[in-house]
Amino acid sequence: MTDNLTSDEPAVAAKSGAIEARQITIDDQLLQVAIRHGSGSGPPLLLFNGIGANWELAKPFLEALTHTTAIIFDVPGVGGSPRPLLPYRPSMVARLAAGLVAQLGYTEVDIAGVSWGGGMAQQFAHQYPKLCRRLVLAATAPGATMVPASPAVLWKMATPRRYTDKDYMTRVAADIYGGAFRYDPSLIGQHAAAMHGARNLGYLYQLLAMAGWTSLPWLWSLPQPTLVLMGSDDPLVPPINGHILARLIPNAELRMIDDGHLFMVTRPAETAGLIEAFLADESKQIEPSSLRPRANNRIREIVPSPDGGHHQP
Repeated sequence: MTDNLTSDEPAVAAKSGAIEARQITIDDQLLQVAIRHGSGSGPPLLLFNGIGANWELAKPFLEALTHTTAIIFDVPGVGGSPRPLLPYRPSMVARLAAGLVAQLGYTEVDIAGVSWGGGMAQQFAHQYPKLCRRLVLAATAPGATMVPASPAVLWKMATPRRYTDKDYMTRVAADIYGGAFRYDPSLIGQHAAAMHGARNLGYLYQLLAMAGWTSLPWLWSLPQPTLVLMGSDDPLVPPINGHILARLIPNAELRMIDDGHLFMVTRPAETAGLIEAFLADESKQIEPSSLRPRANNRIREIVPSPDGGHHQP
């Protein structure tokens, strides 16, 4: 692994499967970037991580990929990316990501987002539709209009304490993440050991970025084939949110995983296999002209008609 390279240093051929960490400046913002080099010929997968999460927390998933090149970066104020002077919105994160993609020399990418990062992934797909070929949304929701977790879970997520206090993390992990964390305490220690990303103000900036943001008005317009992955035992993002995304995105499919919120960490091989199969499936195409009628049909299925029933497509 090569650490702390700048974007101006010459590129070095990397062995397939190796993870290279670099620091790259985009629009005067320094970003800590990790690239998992793959042998495949398809577009790279750009991954947006969860709230407060440094890129190393996604390492089990990155290492489980078999041939896909993957790119991930710490958002400003998290991990190795310094905090900006002012708060930001998802549109700015998408703009930084697009600049990173261009600086790395790519003209097309696949996009994935986990939890908080799922909102960034939706924003990127909406903001840069020609740059985003396919979309993967994992354990995420359409923003402020989501079906929320219980108040007890949301309270535990209100601060980054679980990132800075390992004992606290041990006490609350099962309640927040569910799934395998409920019955395998060793997973909690492994996950906590990789945490060093969240800082108080950086975490607050991430919370503020999503305040009032929702993708609901334009989900119908996303042209990308989309894979929605949800954990069946996810206390933080209830699975119903995945059903909403899959219903409103015209060319989306939903896959449930028998685990909790962090299935990409606890089931990395299974998750990587599902995603790589989706990205390689050449039948996943869509005609842009079909988006609106397909979206109208989806909406009619879930919106009650005046007589109290449901519209028929």
